[in-house]
Amino acid sequence: MSRSNRERTEQTRQALIDAGRRLFVEKGYAETATPEIVAAAGVTRGALYHHFEDKRALFRAVIECEAKAVGEAIEARSASYDAPRATLIAGASAYFDAMRAEGRTRLLLIEAPAVLGLSATAAIDAENAEATLRAGLAAMLPKAGAMLEPLTSLLSAAFDRAAIAIEAGAERRHYEQAIAVLLDGLADHLWW
Repeated sequence: MSRSNRERTEQTRQALIDAGRRLFVEKGYAETATPEIVAAAGVTRGALYHHFEDKRALFRAVIECEAKAVGEAIEARSASYDAPRATLIAGASAYFDAMRAEGRTRLLLIEAPAVLGLSATAAIDAENAEATLRAGLAAMLPKAGAMLEPLTSLLSAAFDRAAIAIEAGAERRHYEQAIAVLLDGLADHLWW
């Protein structure tokens, strides 16, 4: 039974993303050459440029996949909780678990802003992990009003810094406790 053109196209695209991810994690974006990517994916150079404008576009696709995986992990873990605080705490734990995937912290938090720029990286995050954080904060802090966006941005940055510190060997449970303290402080302050 032959595969459809659509299936072959998607498999080729996914092979390029998978190979790109492996090499970007292993060598970094700057040190990864497109001939290495196509060889690792087992496709032609033409196939790379059929699916992606350039190496940067492939890298963006890798980042979008990684960000989506993190967002889905948070959603899956926090979906079984009803109370907003418990949902946010479960989401925090899920975020830290998701960021443990080999190379993910480097890709999302170090390489992506350097390669894609802060604006593009923030837009990708806003559609994924940050979106779940915003929804959780809106549920926990219904009177946050105009402060919801800045609070989301600041807490998102705190999560990212925590992930970098944990990746470097810091004690995860201390960061999870700190996140809980921040959330409780916000709830106490904005519960009027």
